[in-house]
Parts: sequence; C-alpha cells; structure tokens
Amino acid sequence: MKPKVINYGSLNIDHVYQVPHFVTPGETLASTELNHFAGGKGANQSVALARAGAIVFHAGKIGTDGIWLKEKLDQNNVNTQFIQEGTLDSGHAIIQVDVKGENAIVLYPGANQEMTKDEIETTLSKFDAGDYLLLQNEINLIPYLIEEGHKRGLKVCYNPAPMAPEVADYPLHLCHLLIVNETEGSALASGASITKILKTLSSRYPETEILLTVGPEGSYHQKGNVQTQQNAEKVKAVDTTAAGDTFIGYYLSAMLNGKSVQESLKIATRASAICVTRPGAMDAIPSNEEVL
Repeated sequence: MKPKVINYGSLNIDHVYQVPHFVTPGETLASTELNHFAGGKGANQSVALARAGAIVFHAGKIGTDGIWLKEKLDQNNVNTQFIQEGTLDSGHAIIQVDVKGENAIVLYPGANQEMTKDEIETTLSKFDAGDYLLLQNEINLIPYLIEEGHKRGLKVCYNPAPMAPEVADYPLHLCHLLIVNETEGSALASGASITKILKTLSSRYPETEILLTVGPEGSYHQKGNVQTQQNAEKVKAVDTTAAGDTFIGYYLSAMLNGKSVQESLKIATRASAICVTRPGAMDAIPSNEEVL
C-alpha cells in the first residue's frame, strides 16, 4: 500500500494586491487589483499533493473566519478530519505581486500558532511507520513535531519557510528530507553559493536528503556524495506565490509513486512552471493531467 502523507501545516487567508512595485518605507501605493485566496504554505502543499495523486491528510487550526478554508481542502480531495478550530482568527497573509510576477508577503500567524503537544500525539498516532510527515515553518512546535514524527517511524520532510534563526537549532538530523530555497539554504549553511549550501548541509546531516530549489536555475538534490540536478523550464511568470509549494507537493507525490529522484524533479519542475503562469496561490496549482 502506498504511504500516506500527514501534512501538519498552516491554513491562511491570502489577500493578494497587484502593485507596480513593492511598497517602500513611507510610501502609500495604490494597487491595481485585490483578490482573496485560500492559502498558507501548508494548505498549498496539501492541495499540490492531492492534485498530484497522493493520499494526503491535513492537520492544523483555523479560526471561525476560516471554515471555508477547510471546505476548500475538502473540495480538493484533501482529508481534513485533523483540522481543528482555534481561539484566534485564522492565519492571514498580505501579498504584494509586482509587474514581474515577484511577490512580497506579510504574515499574521493566528490559529496556526495554537498547536498543542497532546493534539500532535493524538494525530500522529493515526499514522504508521513509513508514512510521511510534511512540515513547514508557519506553525508552532516544529521541533516537537520532528522528534515525535521520527520516533514513530514517519519520514519527516521539512520545508523551513519562512526561515527563522532558531531553525538552525532544530533537530534537522532527524529529517528524511530537508527542502530549502537559496535564501533558506544560505542561512543554514552560512554561505550563498549552491555548492556551499549542498556541501555544508549534506555533510552536517548525512542521513538527510537535501532538496535545493534555485528559481530560474532549477533544482538540486543531494544525499551524501550523490547529486542530481534539474534545469528550470522557461516560462513567462505572472505570480510566483505558490511555485515552491507546488514543486514540493509534486516532488513528494512522484517519489511516493516510485519515481526516481531525476524523474521526480522533472515532474515537480513542470508543475511549478505551469503554476507561475497563473495568478493566485492554491488556485494556480495545476492538475496531474496538465503536468503529465
């Protein structure tokens, strides 16, 4: 039986402003368009996994203003039985998207920061050794989740986004897969070059697979001394908001389906290339039929 994925992650309401350029200190800037989307790195990655054909359960918290977020995941074939209601408002994101398709994001964590150890233990007890635990950095108790997941024999996959200094002290050596972009990788490796990031992280965490995404330059996978590289596809970007989340979801789904690292990187690259040609986050994630 194919392993299941339990994604313990964020659920956000995204407010996306189209702007001529990112607002600067002291500036009042008029946006040309405003849209509201379901988002959060966790929710986006769950939808990407589901659209890629994986069996995915989402665990997390919403406020009373976020019931529609849960319904949105339900509509996308994500199992939501482990989503609970917190005491705070749902997480929110204010996203600026400029004319080049680049984005700048301000987050309000809200209910995403209300996870408890008891809830985590109860949820993870429903999964088996060999299943995958996917994490991002938008909820609380990440070190505990990594340790508890590893203890239960789950394959912990961690994407430390948004990056924070304390991540360097997390038990990353217990992760099966560490997924970083150049910014996150540079912070962890204390070096900006691709070679430095891969060499430092693979040496520091020899039992962990390192997956490094580098935007237009593609992606790299390294485990020990074995490295795999995949070029990016050239497309006209409209909105890069969920590109990384799409890449992660499709990569993991491909690996769960027995694809090689190279094949999985190629599929993930294709999916993220389609995603950036569309506005929005979750709604921009392509279907499996579009990618394959």
